[in-house]
Amino acid sequence: MKKQAIHRLYNFPDADLYVQCMERIKYAQRDQSFFQQYGYDTGRLAGFKNLCDKFRALPDDDEIVGDQMLATEKKDASAERLKSAIRSLMTRVAMKYNNRSGRYRKFGTAKMGDMTDAQLLFCGRRVARVARQQIDFLADMGVNETVIKKITDACTDFENALNIQQDKVADRDIAVERRIEQGNKLYQELIVLCDIGKDIWAERDTVKYENYCIYESNNDQKLSRKARLASAPAADPEAE
Repeated sequence: MKKQAIHRLYNFPDADLYVQCMERIKYAQRDQSFFQQYGYDTGRLAGFKNLCDKFRALPDDDEIVGDQMLATEKKDASAERLKSAIRSLMTRVAMKYNNRSGRYRKFGTAKMGDMTDAQLLFCGRRVARVARQQIDFLADMGVNETVIKKITDACTDFENALNIQQDKVADRDIAVERRIEQGNKLYQELIVLCDIGKDIWAERDTVKYENYCIYESNNDQKLSRKARLASAPAADPEAE
């Protein structure tokens, strides 16, 4: 059964989530005596801080994508070396047979530039196999075991590079999933902490209440501050 995709519970960057969590932890440490009344003790707060540290240590997507791109570049370079080795042999084959002949077509190198990675790998192996079958007929064109081995070695290098590249793609999928899981845990704990903080200060201190409000962007925070100032009672000029 296919595993269900995991979705982020928050709509802002991971870096912002980390910063918001660390800020709220400081406020909770300041208000620890009140938090104790809700059963949110120092042990749970320390556990939250530990989750934040682990989340920060996770490699971000740029690092993973960078590794994937390097592996892809190496795979592409290996593919070009394999194509070059195949072309070198096929030039000799074309000198011996018409490129419309059955003997030439048996190598299966038509439209090699449009082949997928898997098709190219199979093509390389086929070319080496067919060349060995016809090596006696192609010897006068300079086709020998050294020329064929160049193709088989290039196939091996390409297959290894292809496997590494595919592993890097899988590594990224795993890393993204792990980061989403950890981020969701942080966000859920952040919600709990902030709900307690807002309940503590709802009727006591509007500024400290604001400390526990979660914003998805700086613009959200500015709009909230603007609305709060607009709703505040105007100063009485006669009182001055």
